[in-house]
Amino acid sequence: MKASATLGGHRRHISQYIAMGLLAFTGTMMFTTGSMASGSSSGGSPFADIDNSQAVWVGLAILLGVYALIITEVVHRTLAAALGGLLAIMALSFYSEKAFTLGEVTTLIDWETIGLLLGMMVMVGILSHTGLFEWFAVQAYKRSGGSVWTLVVILCSVTAVLSAFLDNVTTMLLLTPVTIQLAKVLDLKPIPLLISEVLFSNIGGAATMIGDPPNIMIGSGLSAAAIEKAGYPDLMNAGVSFNDFIIEMAPGILMTIVPSFMFIKWFYAEEFSGSRVRDIAELESKYGIKDEAMLKVSGAILILVVVNFFLHPVTHIAVSWIALVGAVLMLLATDRHELEKPLEHVEWTTLLFFAGLFVLVHALQYLGVISFIGEYVTKGIELFGTDAEGDVVRLAAAIMIILWVSAIASAFIDNIPYTATMIPVVMQIAHDLNIDLNPLIWALAFGACLGGNGTLIGASANVVTAGMSEEAGYPISFNEFFKAGFPIMILTTAIVSLYMMLVYVVGADGGATTWKLVLVGLTMFGIIFQVSRGRSKGKSFADSLVDDDAQEIKEFVESFVDKVANRSPESEE
Repeated sequence: MKASATLGGHRRHISQYIAMGLLAFTGTMMFTTGSMASGSSSGGSPFADIDNSQAVWVGLAILLGVYALIITEVVHRTLAAALGGLLAIMALSFYSEKAFTLGEVTTLIDWETIGLLLGMMVMVGILSHTGLFEWFAVQAYKRSGGSVWTLVVILCSVTAVLSAFLDNVTTMLLLTPVTIQLAKVLDLKPIPLLISEVLFSNIGGAATMIGDPPNIMIGSGLSAAAIEKAGYPDLMNAGVSFNDFIIEMAPGILMTIVPSFMFIKWFYAEEFSGSRVRDIAELESKYGIKDEAMLKVSGAILILVVVNFFLHPVTHIAVSWIALVGAVLMLLATDRHELEKPLEHVEWTTLLFFAGLFVLVHALQYLGVISFIGEYVTKGIELFGTDAEGDVVRLAAAIMIILWVSAIASAFIDNIPYTATMIPVVMQIAHDLNIDLNPLIWALAFGACLGGNGTLIGASANVVTAGMSEEAGYPISFNEFFKAGFPIMILTTAIVSLYMMLVYVVGADGGATTWKLVLVGLTMFGIIFQVSRGRSKGKSFADSLVDDDAQEIKEFVESFVDKVANRSPESEE
């Protein structure tokens, strides 16, 4: 049979079989890695902890070297991670006096994370060719009524929602070219719009387990099974699931939305003012749905995948398997297309980056680097008390330290390697200090995700957006992103700090749920009141959302000062 033989009236390209094989390989590795790990544990693991202070310093040097390469961009971050992983394995082999096989090294890779990302990227790649995302952009302009600020609010909101249920790297990969094209059509500066979108992409992605790469890693590395495998069976009850992210993270993220919009409106006051009038019919004809039949089929499969994500606590099916099965079904349902098209949006370099990073971090763990870092963080938290009365103080200190250190570190170091480094550290802190692990997990997740907004290199979505924007002729400089992103990072992290203190410290004795409901209720009431007040002044919904009376207060003060200054001495007499 020829490679391109006809089946069912459609010609199959040889690459389709290759990609199906890749998906099957990833799924097989997810299964066999667990089998190899369990087999090794019964017959002796190929890896063992190294008790050597020199090994710790060598590991730290490798880790800092990888971070330096990522920050300075001397080489591509994927190559930096691969180099770091190779050096870490060489160091581990030297100090353990044992050579490791390739099969043993692959057990260090978290195939759950790789499988989830691969499956989601394939599905979104297929959806992109239906014209769905271009249609979203046109509908956003249509509903904006020509108002630039309303368009910004709609696009940022759509970006945040999509980033919550798809990973934000893939979301920005799809929306960036659409946004640039829309900005050209409307004669807008694309860079402020792109920066605003990516900031909300990181904010929205923080709300769910699959929205941001750090959350994907936390969901996989701090699940009950992963915690037990790491050697902390007493902490298994704190293991997180897909639904836990929404329950714990979404309320805090909701509190940051309006303040973030208010800052963006103030910061880009000139760029996001006024209106643009274009022929909507022409835009719809040019950027409409390209393949309605494929959209219905692939959309239905994606909905089923998301539903199964939510059912994970009931079915106990790994989210990575759900994503991979959804990807395979989508490929089968759309087999009239050659596979190159849906694979265009698969970030193979990102997947390789993750693989190298997992090898690096797990090798460093055996070298003793992770324990070394954890010991010093633990000592810092112990300064806030060790007796029974200091438990709440220590918990508050641990939350604040992990949250703010994570936010600031993730701003200047890509949040993916930082998160990979900190996952075993938070387990060690919770175990050594007898602190509830759950709040520490959410502090790490909030800090890593929101901290990614701090600088251009803070999150993968930022880097992807900047790269595509530069290719289109609109380079985003480090300073330009920093001026908007760093204040947003500080603002959102401060708001989340209040949320975590009230929920996990004040509400530590069974009042966490109550505090969440109170904060969500107050936030919703505030949004409704804010919008109602703005609407009563004749403003649009978008303008009402950021209405702060600043202009009215300014005009009143100026008028009052003018009256005082112009008042003559004779009139006073």
